[in-house]
Amino acid sequence: MESQYKTDNQFVLKVNCKTGTGIVSSITSYLAERGCNITELSQFDDKISGQFFMRCVFSILGDSQHSFDSLETGFGEVGERLGLEWSMHDLQSPPRVLIMVSRFDHCLVDLLYRHHKGELNIELTGVVSNHEDLREIVEREGIPFMHLPVTPETKPQQEARLMEIVEETRTELVVLARYMQVLSDDLCQKLQGRAINIHHSFLPGFKGAKPYHQAFERGVKLIGATAHYVTADLDEGPIIEQSVQQVNHAYYPDELVALGRNTETMALATAVKLHTEHRIFLSGNKTIIFK
Repeated sequence: MESQYKTDNQFVLKVNCKTGTGIVSSITSYLAERGCNITELSQFDDKISGQFFMRCVFSILGDSQHSFDSLETGFGEVGERLGLEWSMHDLQSPPRVLIMVSRFDHCLVDLLYRHHKGELNIELTGVVSNHEDLREIVEREGIPFMHLPVTPETKPQQEARLMEIVEETRTELVVLARYMQVLSDDLCQKLQGRAINIHHSFLPGFKGAKPYHQAFERGVKLIGATAHYVTADLDEGPIIEQSVQQVNHAYYPDELVALGRNTETMALATAVKLHTEHRIFLSGNKTIIFK
């Protein structure tokens, strides 16, 4: 099917470095001198951390003698001279994404729908689950389904198998779409910066079991969901996106749960989109995001 994305001849350059002078001019001059046209440029100078962040979208003009590969190779000298942490991405090569689920299907179904409609510029490498419940939903989309049942005794072996799958499929991003297992510290470390989780509450409130019942008991006026990067600190990784919904005393727990599903799907889909469009920078325990 034809995606809504127009990725032909579109490239992204991400830059992070210590704040200084001449950074933007050096980068834009490098691209202009090699026949590139900048179509989008976002930047942020963090006065607290002293760090500079920039995202640049560009295309290569028809009369340029340069290719993406040569631009990427040549930019290494600029990066070294300016002390940059940088990466360059070809938007014609969608990131490879692996989804992990348990028994709740709403986030999975939403991601599959958005992928099918071309709203997410990703290539799905498969779905891993610790239960068999969602196999039919996945396989009817022609996507590999891998069942890795987890018990306290088998958890180390299954996490090792998961990393094998990530490496075998060349997965770049792992999405925990209501995967109801706590990942080990070792696995979190291996997936640092490339695993996104959806937490079914508006962090940092109402952690643990039955957050919507906790919210009901407290008479909250807002419920929500938080998409964040996975870290060893449970549900405390850098926040990417939060979605909220106004409620009042008339909403009972079951109704809050139903509304919560909507906030979860919206927050998770937005987080995946932002990550796979290379719009997110990690800065300590928070994110810098150019939307």
